[in-house]
Amino acid sequence: MTTTIIDNSQRAAAKVAGVAGLLAFALVVFGNYVLLEPLLVPRNAVDTARNILAHETQFRLALICFITYGIGAIVLLSALYVIFAPVNRGLALAGALFRLVFVILWLIAPLNSLAALRLLGDAPYLKVFEPERLQALARVQIAGSFDDYYVGLPFFGLAATVCAWLWLKSKYIPRGLSIFGVIGSAWCVFCAIVYLIFPDFNKIVNDYIFDTPMALFELALSFWLLFKGLSPKIERTIET
Repeated sequence: MTTTIIDNSQRAAAKVAGVAGLLAFALVVFGNYVLLEPLLVPRNAVDTARNILAHETQFRLALICFITYGIGAIVLLSALYVIFAPVNRGLALAGALFRLVFVILWLIAPLNSLAALRLLGDAPYLKVFEPERLQALARVQIAGSFDDYYVGLPFFGLAATVCAWLWLKSKYIPRGLSIFGVIGSAWCVFCAIVYLIFPDFNKIVNDYIFDTPMALFELALSFWLLFKGLSPKIERTIET
């Protein structure tokens, strides 16, 4: 029986990945559900605009959370590449690039939100438009942020699927967790692509279910990497 050696850079990267994953998760949940969502009134552009203007600092803090999440995701993909490069450099690079595309698309959302704030501002050139029209346009800009997310979601799912497969192949984490990651991430890719083709798909499968299994996998993985770290791959050899 032989054991594949895990070097110090991989062990350090695992801790970094654990911290980055947990912080990124906390930031996106806090920014979206605590700061941003209470300001958005479904199907009501006027009240949404009033909420944003009345709580502009809260709105901007949500954007900072999203930007910081993007930074954390870049740290995470870098750490995962360090871990997986000795296992399969090509797949490790593919996983990193898929996640990078998601991050780029994710960061378009704060730009849309800043554009919404500009539309709700008091710049002289906006006076040629009626307030109601500007409020509607601002709401369209914010809604576009959700489109950015769902365009990026297949890339996020592909990144997570590739990484989960590499976790399974490397045996660095429990096999059951790896298998759950492969299934949950592949499910996310499937749902995201079907949703982009058939927008009413979320009436059959709630859109929260698209990425929840994958999110649970990444959350559990982050805790595992932070507190347990990597387990060495054990291989059996037969002596002749």
